[in-house]
Amino acid sequence: MASVRFVGAGRRYPGAERPAVDALDLEIEDGEFMVLVGPSGCGKSTSLRMLAGLEECTEGSIMIGDRDVTHDMPKDRDIAMVFQNYALYPHMSVADNMGFALKVAKVSKEERDQRVLEAARLLDLEDYLHRKPKALSGGQRQRVAMGRAIVRQPEVFLMDEPLSNLDAKLRVSTRTQIAALQQRLGITTVYVTHDQVEAMTMGDRVAVLKDGLLQQVDTPLALYDRPANLFVAGFIGSPAMNLLPAKLSDGDAWVGDLRVPLPRDIAARATGDVTLGVRPHAWRIGPATSTDGFAVTVTVVEELGADAFLYAVPDDPSLAGVISQAVVRLDGRPDLTKGERVRLVLDPGAVHVFDTASGERLSA
Repeated sequence: MASVRFVGAGRRYPGAERPAVDALDLEIEDGEFMVLVGPSGCGKSTSLRMLAGLEECTEGSIMIGDRDVTHDMPKDRDIAMVFQNYALYPHMSVADNMGFALKVAKVSKEERDQRVLEAARLLDLEDYLHRKPKALSGGQRQRVAMGRAIVRQPEVFLMDEPLSNLDAKLRVSTRTQIAALQQRLGITTVYVTHDQVEAMTMGDRVAVLKDGLLQQVDTPLALYDRPANLFVAGFIGSPAMNLLPAKLSDGDAWVGDLRVPLPRDIAARATGDVTLGVRPHAWRIGPATSTDGFAVTVTVVEELGADAFLYAVPDDPSLAGVISQAVVRLDGRPDLTKGERVRLVLDPGAVHVFDTASGERLSA
């Protein structure tokens, strides 16, 4: 087991206008489950491949424990990697695929079989150990690839979207198994995904990247409760945070004719217009005849059983090009229909405030 450190690490491809990864400073503690998350092209997979030695680190350095591995070959880094695509030997059984690296390392057959069986149980592969990869579904093949990494018990696990080929139900159960296994073994794990729900439910901490730059790294709840900027605010959370452009006047923020009072210190830090962030659960529904909040027309009600999500568009014509839609989380089963008019009321204390120009967080 070992810690991992990116020290000003970067990767610039020849001819590229900007680095794929730009001066990444990130420390991953021994035994920690760190998730790298962000949209396609943000640099998360490149960062992982730099750590694995599959991409050249063109600036800065990478440490595993006390070792500088920046220029080490992949085989010398004591890592095990699970790729997005499968890389199984077609002529070998599932058990032989999973235990192949141990066989090369001259681990005894008894220990090899024990480790393979343990991983197979965790990944629900016991019934498939004697099959060849061609007899498996895509999701089963990916679980074999995961098992092959797990049995090696390396210093660091690297996982590049390993669940992308699983169906929804199996994806949920497998990510729980991965998190439980990592916690039990205590092996430092770096996990890449574009799925922020996966990131929030699996990681001890989550690092959010955009355009090769680290935006914020923190615990999942801290990212949700205190996003550092507009990008993190809009990316973390499902459904996403409502972002409402607002005009600042006499210390108050105005969204159309909706006045939102701001604390003095926040208003004083704003240099121009602000953007208000409202989580879907922070709204409450008021009657259409109320003067509180602002009027909207319901477009969709997404019933989920125990709760529901309401999607609505503002009635104020001045907001038509500003707010495309508002998303509201409702408890229970609301008696609302498409086309119905209601008013959305918010608690000023639940509002996140960002500087529109810089995108930086202003609220405490």
